[in-house]
Amino acid sequence: MPPTPGPRSFSPRPSPISTTDVARAGLRLGFPTVLGGETWWEEDRPAEGGRRTVVHRATDGVLTDLLPAPWDARTRVHEYGGRSYVVVPGHGIVFAHHPDQRLYLARSRAGGEPGPGAEPPRPVTPEPDAPGALRYADLRVEDGPDGPRVWCVRERHHQDAKVTRSIVAVEPTGAGEVAEQVTGSDFYASPTPSPDGRHLAYICWNHPHMPWTGTELRVTRLSDGATWTVMGGPAESVLAPRWCDERRLYAVSDRSGWWNLYRADISGSSCEALCPAEEEFAGPLWQLGGLPYAVLGDGRLAVLHGRGDLRLGVLDPETGTLADLDVPFAGWAPVLDADGDVLVGLGYRAGAPRSVVRIDAAEGSGDAGRAAGTADTGRAEELRREIEDVPADVLPAPCVVEFGAVDFEAGPGMRVHAYLYPPEQADEGGAPYVVFVHGGPTGHATSELSLEKAFFTSRGIGVLDVNYGGSSGYGRAYRERLRGRWGVTDVEDVVAAAKWLAAEGLADPARIAVRGASAGGWTVMAACGASDVFAGGVSVAGVSALGPLVAATHDFESRYVEWLVGPEDRYGEREPLARADQVNCPMLLMQGLADPVVPPAQSQAFAERLMARGVPCTYLTFEGEAHGFRRLETKAAALAAELSFYLQIFR
Repeated sequence: MPPTPGPRSFSPRPSPISTTDVARAGLRLGFPTVLGGETWWEEDRPAEGGRRTVVHRATDGVLTDLLPAPWDARTRVHEYGGRSYVVVPGHGIVFAHHPDQRLYLARSRAGGEPGPGAEPPRPVTPEPDAPGALRYADLRVEDGPDGPRVWCVRERHHQDAKVTRSIVAVEPTGAGEVAEQVTGSDFYASPTPSPDGRHLAYICWNHPHMPWTGTELRVTRLSDGATWTVMGGPAESVLAPRWCDERRLYAVSDRSGWWNLYRADISGSSCEALCPAEEEFAGPLWQLGGLPYAVLGDGRLAVLHGRGDLRLGVLDPETGTLADLDVPFAGWAPVLDADGDVLVGLGYRAGAPRSVVRIDAAEGSGDAGRAAGTADTGRAEELRREIEDVPADVLPAPCVVEFGAVDFEAGPGMRVHAYLYPPEQADEGGAPYVVFVHGGPTGHATSELSLEKAFFTSRGIGVLDVNYGGSSGYGRAYRERLRGRWGVTDVEDVVAAAKWLAAEGLADPARIAVRGASAGGWTVMAACGASDVFAGGVSVAGVSALGPLVAATHDFESRYVEWLVGPEDRYGEREPLARADQVNCPMLLMQGLADPVVPPAQSQAFAERLMARGVPCTYLTFEGEAHGFRRLETKAAALAAELSFYLQIFR
């Protein structure tokens, strides 16, 4: 039975943060590029139907939208997309346009300045047989002898529903010829030509692997197509290759149990760890096109490293010396770019949102700074914030917390990681709380400022954001806790989170809810059927049944369930739909009707099962929304519905 509310009543406090404020805050900056004093980045526009543009910042600080409406720079490769543009010096940008997925060239105006007055973007790849049948992502530019070439991953959707991928080279300024260079594997990432143009390095993997379970770093000699493996295999995740010189590559590998940086000869004869540490130097490859490190002009590497949040530092690859940069940002997204000693990335800190940050990484403090573990970096400049007007007086300060896991197979002493966001003016005896469950499930929560969390905490509702077993950010062994145990380890950890909140006196045991999206929605529905600790659950695009998911989902994750759960005979004991008869708490389910990752039937089937039993359940659908809401009106409506749900169950 659901918990019985105690004698205390809960009334939400006034808050300066509205649903529209949160919805408008979803600019979602991505994939910054720096070149010659200029900077580019991607930027979502919720108020413009959720489209994505590319913004240019000139040397004088002037910002220009390079793609006016209705242009939409989004790629659908793997359905999760990734970097959708690349700067072609002297010509403009090449980008993937969302409606048809073709690559287009948006030229600069005469004199190289982008912006109004330039000719409309023109396609540089062939028109596919059907819209979206040919998709491109992970764009890299090479200045070849016959002009620039754009290397990228191409995804082809055939009429029989088969999907194949290859690495292609596109001539963006000529006839738009597309030359297929590498094929044969199920998946590709990070196509990277060598400085002398003779070789191509890239990451590849095959079903049933995911890029965080087993990948290979391969090199192809372009003159004759000869190909060989440099690093990796079925038990090693290799990511993010960059050329050190014509014969050596940098790459990130988890062969030690942690994603660390290595330098390898392309023959495969030698491979050395540059800075061995029980820390992560990369994140999971859900989206194509990001690089978690950058090569500076003097040969040093700007790197991200840590557990949970990633810090920014400079690594000397010859000595292995790593010094954190003295900049006012607690964490960084795994996307860096550099031109000489100028570095750009996406940083965040408590009280400040994710921002495009430009840093002078020139070496300054020498031996003294390195001995102190920091480097004098010069000025860090915020170029663009995801949220411009931040109500600082009501922003929660996240606390890193840990509590014991109940997964005895993981061994004694295993801890679960989480971020705690206390509410404003918590009531004596405990406040209402919501346990947040991230998606993936091989993703992770960070301490990045979230106006969505502040929306709740400013009203007196606390938040605990849990990195349950299987999350990235804490090494391969922590990710492996979920192998074959999806629906067990994740459920045990979020239930343990609720019990920890109550045991610590932080939460009113009768007023703890749980919410999550996608794989997080799966955990929400399963947890509400496995335990009575939750007063209610909110699932957005949640997975409820494995058989239909495996049959209908997209190719990238079509074999993921084999790793997460195992053979089909386990489905019935794991999936939330099979536990729906054990759910007795109210639930709110929300779903985009154009979702290609988790079909709407998943949420609908679970809602119908609860309604048939008389369990309070609200099922909301949104036309035109896919896997993750993008439109301002949808985001505002979904958040309003969620708050209304909490107010009802907490009262």
